[in-house]
Amino acid sequence: MSGLYHRLAIGRRATNKRQPTVPLPDRLLVHMRRWCDKKIIANHFVEWQGTGVKSVKNGFARAVEVAKLDLSDGNVTPHTLRHTAATWLMQLGTDPWEAAGYLGMSVKVLIDT
Repeated sequence: MSGLYHRLAIGRRATNKRQPTVPLPDRLLVHMRRWCDKKIIANHFVEWQGTGVKSVKNGFARAVEVAKLDLSDGNVTPHTLRHTAATWLMQLGTDPWEAAGYLGMSVKVLIDT
C-alpha cells in the first residue's frame, strides 16, 4: 500500500472533473495497513462483502438516516463533506495551494467559495 489514493479509477478516462491522486493521512494509512494484514479489506478503499463499492449514494443515505440529520433546510450530500473538509483545512492554517490540490480544485475556487 503506497499511501496514495488514486481518485480516478484505473482505466477510467479523465474528465473536466478534477480527481487528483492524494496522499492518505498517516493515521488512516496505519489503520488501512492493519486492515489489510487482518484481511478486513482486500483490494478497495471502500468495500462491502469483499468487493469494491461502486457508488456511495446508498451508504451515505443510510448514514444520514442513522445519524438522524435534519434534511428540512436542504440536502445533506457527500459534497457537504467536501465543504467541511475545505473549511477544516483552512481553519488549521493549511497552505491554500496544498488544500486545493488535496480537494481537487483550484486555489481560486477554494478561496472564492
